Amino acid sequence: MKAAEQLNVLKANVEIFLPDNALEEKLQLAEKENRTLIIKLGFDPTAPDLHLGHAVVLKKLRQFQDFGHTIVIIIGDFTARIGDPTGKNKSRPPLNADQVQLNAQTYVNQLSKILDVSKCEIRYNSEWLGSMDMTETIKLLSQVTLAQIMQRTDFNNRFSGSLPISLHELVYPLLQGHDSVMIHADIEMGGTDQLFNCSMGRQLQEGQGQHGQAVLCMPLLKGIDGSAKMSKSEGNIVGLTDAPNEMFGKIMSIPDALLAEYLHLVTDFTPEEKQQLLQQLEQGDNPMVLKKRIGLNVVQQYHSTEAAEQAQEFFQNQFQNKRFEEKEFTSVSLSSLSLDQTGTLRVLDLCKELKAGESRSNLKKLIEAGSVTVNGTKVTDAQDSVELGKSPVKVRIGKRGYFEIVP
Repeated sequence: MKAAEQLNVLKANVEIFLPDNALEEKLQLAEKENRTLIIKLGFDPTAPDLHLGHAVVLKKLRQFQDFGHTIVIIIGDFTARIGDPTGKNKSRPPLNADQVQLNAQTYVNQLSKILDVSKCEIRYNSEWLGSMDMTETIKLLSQVTLAQIMQRTDFNNRFSGSLPISLHELVYPLLQGHDSVMIHADIEMGGTDQLFNCSMGRQLQEGQGQHGQAVLCMPLLKGIDGSAKMSKSEGNIVGLTDAPNEMFGKIMSIPDALLAEYLHLVTDFTPEEKQQLLQQLEQGDNPMVLKKRIGLNVVQQYHSTEAAEQAQEFFQNQFQNKRFEEKEFTSVSLSSLSLDQTGTLRVLDLCKELKAGESRSNLKKLIEAGSVTVNGTKVTDAQDSVELGKSPVKVRIGKRGYFEIVP
């Protein structure tokens, strides 16, 4: 396909182009030189699960891949041990090598849900960063001024607020940029929060006499709570490996205000279908109708049509048609829980054992908000004890967690 035809597809949903005509120029260059472009995406494997927020970028990569371009996934096994401070008001805790390797393998496995991993080049940045000596490190640092680093919003805000900034954090953008130098990237993809780091790669490439990479930043998908970007630390994600019922249920919980954003960024409807669905919403259709269409589409992408239809049926039976006592509960054996000698468990500890993937802080918020019930009674004190063992106990956690503890 000609460069102009590719451009029409690839520019959709991209929020930032650096420079403005970057994508067009790179596509024309590839056509002129009769070669494929090298498209870079970097991940620091700081958590084991990918979610729909990651998928916004990955689906754009898949479009590049379908046009025959070369996708290079940089697994930041070296940089993950430093911790990217992007968007944070304090240093991220570094991970040990074992955690990084475990998360990295999980990432690669999950990428296959969207990309053809067999056609991707997977590189680990410890390959070059881990072998740099002090002379090479100083040479890298000499290419950027402190004033340039302090232009980054989160560094500037922390400095202005007298919050500590460790020197290793200042080095992070240079290390990510050096990855681009090492693979001769033509384009680097990322979310809008990665604009500074990606532009650093462009600067370092030009300093080494390479053509500077183009930077394409995709919008940051808001989490299902509607208040912040999708992030596991916020507890507002739809994971790519979530079970169909869980995935559909989470989509159904998004605020109506996010429907257009989710329609554009997470579904694979055609542009015409998206426009038609939005028009129907504007003309008075119940938002629930569109929400179900989005939920079905998302589950179909990551599971199957049959799984999507079953998930919708489960949701309707579980959350729209039945009374509490008629809900479908997940059976949990009493022997699998860590009871104390009195046969009781604090509410927070019980919720954590039933929903191991949730953080204790998020579970505590649910409890205090009245979103946890024991045998139909709300519990709002996380330190309250629940007596277990004499008879089945039904526990609801949030909107979708229904459990029955049986002796």
